[in-house]
Amino acid sequence: MEETNDNLIVLEGYFTEQPIFSHVIFGEDFYVAPLSVDRLSDSKDILNITISSKLLKDIELKGDVYTRITGQLRSYNKLSGNKNKLLLTVFAKEISFPVEKAEEPNLILLTGFVCKEPVYRQTPFGREITDLLIAVNRQFNKTDYIPVLAWGRNAKFSKMFKVGEKIHVQGRLQSRTYDKIIEDGTLIKKTAYEVSSSLIDLLEENEDDSTIDETMTVS
Repeated sequence: MEETNDNLIVLEGYFTEQPIFSHVIFGEDFYVAPLSVDRLSDSKDILNITISSKLLKDIELKGDVYTRITGQLRSYNKLSGNKNKLLLTVFAKEISFPVEKAEEPNLILLTGFVCKEPVYRQTPFGREITDLLIAVNRQFNKTDYIPVLAWGRNAKFSKMFKVGEKIHVQGRLQSRTYDKIIEDGTLIKKTAYEVSSSLIDLLEENEDDSTIDETMTVS
């Protein structure tokens, strides 16, 4: 499968920690570091960035230097007990240091397939939300499974989507903390990552489009 533009993310912000070693794939070292990205409000999203040692070879990442990351949002399954946990990371393909800040420091564009029935709900304040999970194909017959939130009119529109339909999403990647009670009754802080959409389009599927990998298990 050739490289496509079905998965593009551009982030700007400041690294809050130095990259630490994560893993090796085919002899190539990868590192991870958290990037702090401003929201329109006073809050920030703290997003995980995965970086190849090849990108770090000729640059130095400093917490006081404004940095742009261009890459893809990728997912992988981590076995926890008898369940698969879906983990998300931003895979950096380019790192640069812009002189001027972008108007939108957090932009993601995705084209993929609905792979679970949409879940429509309302907040206690009556705000409408639809939870989507989309499968985005990438090179080497791999697929990324990405949770997407649709709001308001987009929530009403997307709650009617069928599994297998092809959609295009524009939005931002956000981090969200929440409390979880584990089996022994202990309350712990958890962080979830999801795409908060601003635009969603239903696309016509072409005959040569790749299908969803139904062997992938997500939870």
